[in-house]
Amino acid sequence: MANYYKDIKEIQFELENSPLMERIVELKERSFEDKDQYDEAPQDFADAMDSYDKVLDVVGDIVANVVAPNAEEVDAEGPHHENGRVRYASKTYENLAAMNHAGLNGMTMPRRYGGLNLPVTVYTAANEIVSAGDAGFENIWSLQDCIETLYCFGSEEQRQKYIPRVCQGETMSMDLTEPDAGSDLQSVMLKATFDEENNCWRLNGSKRFITNGDSDIHLVLARSEAGTRDGRGLSMFIYDKRDGGVDVRRIENKLGIHGSPTCELVYKNAKCELCGDRKLGLIKYVMSLMNGARLGIAAQSVGLSQAAYNEAVAYAKDRKQFGKAIIEFPAVQEMIGNIKARLDAGRALLYQTARYVDIYKALEDISRERKLTPEERDEMKKYSRLADAFTPLAKGMNSEYANQNAYDCIQVHGGSGFMLEYACQRIYRDARITSIYEGTTQLQTVAAIRYVTNGFYAQVIESLTTAPSPVGEESQLSKVKAMAEKFNACTAAVKEKDNQDVLDLCARHLYEMAADVIMCHLLMQNAAKSPELFGESLRNYVRLAEAEVEKHNSWIKNTLGE
Repeated sequence: MANYYKDIKEIQFELENSPLMERIVELKERSFEDKDQYDEAPQDFADAMDSYDKVLDVVGDIVANVVAPNAEEVDAEGPHHENGRVRYASKTYENLAAMNHAGLNGMTMPRRYGGLNLPVTVYTAANEIVSAGDAGFENIWSLQDCIETLYCFGSEEQRQKYIPRVCQGETMSMDLTEPDAGSDLQSVMLKATFDEENNCWRLNGSKRFITNGDSDIHLVLARSEAGTRDGRGLSMFIYDKRDGGVDVRRIENKLGIHGSPTCELVYKNAKCELCGDRKLGLIKYVMSLMNGARLGIAAQSVGLSQAAYNEAVAYAKDRKQFGKAIIEFPAVQEMIGNIKARLDAGRALLYQTARYVDIYKALEDISRERKLTPEERDEMKKYSRLADAFTPLAKGMNSEYANQNAYDCIQVHGGSGFMLEYACQRIYRDARITSIYEGTTQLQTVAAIRYVTNGFYAQVIESLTTAPSPVGEESQLSKVKAMAEKFNACTAAVKEKDNQDVLDLCARHLYEMAADVIMCHLLMQNAAKSPELFGESLRNYVRLAEAEVEKHNSWIKNTLGE
């Protein structure tokens, strides 16, 4: 029987072969303090890892035998708009029921609220697995992660009120964008006013492009400070669908992710609760929310790349031309090898990012309970910076790779790939949004460029060169070092111009150079431990990265007139 976790050895490798996992488990489990209170709590590190493996085994089984088989029917039917509400595609309810029955909600939440207390890294693996089966359904299921923001910034009363509901299967959404405020969230104008008579806040206005917009619990960005027009006038609110006051005006007719309803919402004096402090909605809470969402889209992108690889290999093995399977033709082998190389490199970047997030988030959570030691504060600062630097790389590069891999998957199929009865066309349509929502690739570049100019990525790259090279692959390390030298030279040349317009023009090129070199090193580390899994991908990816880095190097030199 198929299993979308057990069948993908590379996911298991990422969970089992990082020296950071022991620290992650120690922090997440608070040195296993729950073991005497909860039967399901692990006794030690080995028990925790075994528990994570079992949870992902269940996720992989449900995706292989429920979610993936339903994907084409969900894509064809899509959600329905009925009397101001959303009705999911019929098979979406089957998917949700299977996940809920297995208790796969509130995955990262503490056990005291009914959660599974899983690390972000394990939840990221679950997101990838679900996305490989149906990226549209993943958008509904994975928005449970919004509860992380409420957990971090809400009151204890709000935690006790809402977190158990999500752990029991209720859905969430983040209501941020508006018709005139897409990427520019400072322009949000949904009005929040305090109702003195009823001692509550009220929301009035509209939101657009809201994923799963008819969810049970909403986190809403709204303007609480009259007369303001910038981010300092925005606060975060919790809206409970049970209280009414929000209608779905329409469901967007989208190119892909058809199973996920993207809604335009109208708020009519809707009752809500302030989450956290006033005026911090955008500058603190949404930034935290978006970083989590971007990691989620990176995982979704890797899942789509895995799906593209699966479809390409299966078709190429089955399709015969000129008396043999097309997978035997060098041109097809190259395309499939490149899909796998981008998949493995992007996945290595994804899980490295997730591990960094895990450590800093766990320490941040501990700091709410007690004062951190100086060593813990330094550790939190270190991993917070790494997570902040790696998240835009993971989101931007993996979303671009998902698009390229889906494109190449169709090319492997030839004319059949253009036919709607093949899954590759759905994967292609679903992948397209990944480089747009939760911050376009261009915005990921904006988030990352300071780590280019301040030398942080260069420091990371230098630290990665100390890792052992795979046996027999010493030439790959030399090639990667040469790429790093080109990246450093281009960075220095751009900085020397001391011109913001020049930096903006060159930023995407520097961003991609940094990401390519970092992914080469991460893939090299994986190949050193498991050459049978990653050796071929390493060679293929270094070849791809070399060409990309040289392209960017030439572009920057020509642009600067050197």
